[in-house]
Amino acid sequence: MTEIPSSGWHGKLNLVYADRQGKTLLTHNENQAPLKVQRPFYPEGQRVCHSVILHTAGGVVGGDRLFFDVHLQSNTQVLITTAAANKIYRSNRLQAKQTIEIKVDSGGCLEWLPQEAIVFDGAIYRQNLRVELAANATWIGWEITRFGRSARGEKFLTGEWRSHTEIWQEGVPLWIDRQWLPGSEEVFHSPHGLAGQPIVGTFVYVGQAVSVETVQKARSVFIPDSRLQTADSRIGVTRLEHGFLCRYRGSSTTEVRNWFTNVWQLVRMSLLSRASCLPRVWMV
Repeated sequence: MTEIPSSGWHGKLNLVYADRQGKTLLTHNENQAPLKVQRPFYPEGQRVCHSVILHTAGGVVGGDRLFFDVHLQSNTQVLITTAAANKIYRSNRLQAKQTIEIKVDSGGCLEWLPQEAIVFDGAIYRQNLRVELAANATWIGWEITRFGRSARGEKFLTGEWRSHTEIWQEGVPLWIDRQWLPGSEEVFHSPHGLAGQPIVGTFVYVGQAVSVETVQKARSVFIPDSRLQTADSRIGVTRLEHGFLCRYRGSSTTEVRNWFTNVWQLVRMSLLSRASCLPRVWMV
């Protein structure tokens, strides 16, 4: 679609993390409203820095431009999440756009775990995420998206959603994923679209080759939501050259979030030698 210039929010967040004698510090924090980051937390010791991103405007509207630039210097260990679900409101014919650029230097590990996004009917939204990994760097990330306020019976029947993700390592593309979902009744019910399910999710681990057993374990920790009357959720786990990928399509945020959390904890314990530690903002 053709973008129309607007005077919406032009938010920026520039974060740099550095290792200082075994402690990961947020050494540079530059922000422009409505984006900001809370004071770092260290619930699992000084080596792993937990950061929570805030969107003070409460949601994204047509014409907004949000830009994130995150740099993990060598040997830093960082977990980044968001304070609440991201709401993408109905558009005034303008596209809202979010651009995320992440660089992880050698020995660094970033766990990028934002809370889910709710895309309202009529929203026009695009997200670009590019990750640049050095050798011996690790990336764990997920994206959970609900199309329409389904608790109110709303479906995503107008507007459009685009998500473009690239993960590179030393100039080599490891995983490139382009998704486009135009809002319509046909796409909502099509088996090649949402198949009548309002939620999709993607979990990616990139760091080292994984075994078939790890992929099987990732599948086995999926637990269907017992509150659902029908078991229409679909999941898939695929090995990548330097990691693996999980996909979800269903109707329960609790179901996909619990599964991704279980897979994340599996990765932490078996591949990162790190104990379980849920961000405290998730408990609110």
